[in-house]
Amino acid sequence: MFIEYGLNAGIIDSGAGKSEFACWETMDALSDAISAVRLTSSAFLDARFGAPWCIQSQITPEDCAVFGPTPTQIIAYHYVVSGRLFLELNGEEAFSIGEGEMVLLPRNDRHTLGSAPGLNPATIDHLIQPADGGKPAILKIGGSGESAHIICGYMGCETPDNPLLSSLPRVLQVKANDDAGGAWLERSFQRAAEEFATGGIGTSTVLGRLAELLFVEAVRRYLTTLPRDQTGWLAGLRDPKIGKALAMLHTKPAHTWTADELAKAVDMSRSAFAERFAVFVGMPPMRYLSHWRLQLAAVRLRESPRAIAQVAYEVGYESEAAFSRAFKRAFSVTPGKWRRYESGRESSK
Repeated sequence: MFIEYGLNAGIIDSGAGKSEFACWETMDALSDAISAVRLTSSAFLDARFGAPWCIQSQITPEDCAVFGPTPTQIIAYHYVVSGRLFLELNGEEAFSIGEGEMVLLPRNDRHTLGSAPGLNPATIDHLIQPADGGKPAILKIGGSGESAHIICGYMGCETPDNPLLSSLPRVLQVKANDDAGGAWLERSFQRAAEEFATGGIGTSTVLGRLAELLFVEAVRRYLTTLPRDQTGWLAGLRDPKIGKALAMLHTKPAHTWTADELAKAVDMSRSAFAERFAVFVGMPPMRYLSHWRLQLAAVRLRESPRAIAQVAYEVGYESEAAFSRAFKRAFSVTPGKWRRYESGRESSK
């Protein structure tokens, strides 16, 4: 499954020829989830091809090692600087990616890239010129036919089991050059890509940040494409009742929420609300709240020096002991060990 759309999509089709803008509360909950992902990113390969060509691709720990420890979750991406390519994923129908477009793989699935569908992938390990003197790794392969130039990179997430990433499809395709609003992003990416190949100072970081912007835009636009009968966390954001409840939980995670209070706030009976929430989100409201609190706690433990008891209180736990038990169930380590491990990862970057 893949999703394709441009940056000019700004409305949700109601399915009956009528459109509506997503509510601000829904966007706030989505922003919270994106913020909690805490992406780190980098571009690592400048690849130039001549048709016919075909390769298999998947980000490896070695690809990430130059930039720091391997992230818990990896989002692979390819940006087409010029030309065109086809991507195939586990025997699914190939689709085309053209100049100025980016394809993202939120779960880093192994995939095939080529000048045409159905080609046999070549072995390329021995053809990659390693990064040297500030210049990226370089790959040149193929024949004398139509050329293609792509930048390969990744975005990493340190916090496991984020509801946003688990709700995304296997492939997202973004057209940055569809309208004037996205033209500046395409120009910026093109310029940075040109400097990247020559080892321009900081261009890998610049490309990574631009890729993050495209990722966020891709997620926002994917939300507008979901069918009305779609379930899942992202579909729940778009539902007027469940989206409002999610926004409330994200806005005030430390509040002593109850299912009754949430149901009343969205004008539903407790039983109907609980059932509807579980259908969309995949778990009852209070279990989701606990899950979200622990996601926030993991980020705060990594990024702030505050005492564990204070972090526990900030995310809604009345005692450090209860928080520690819940955290260990979710992450298999105590909050203290998590903080020390994450601090070690940061210092090694």
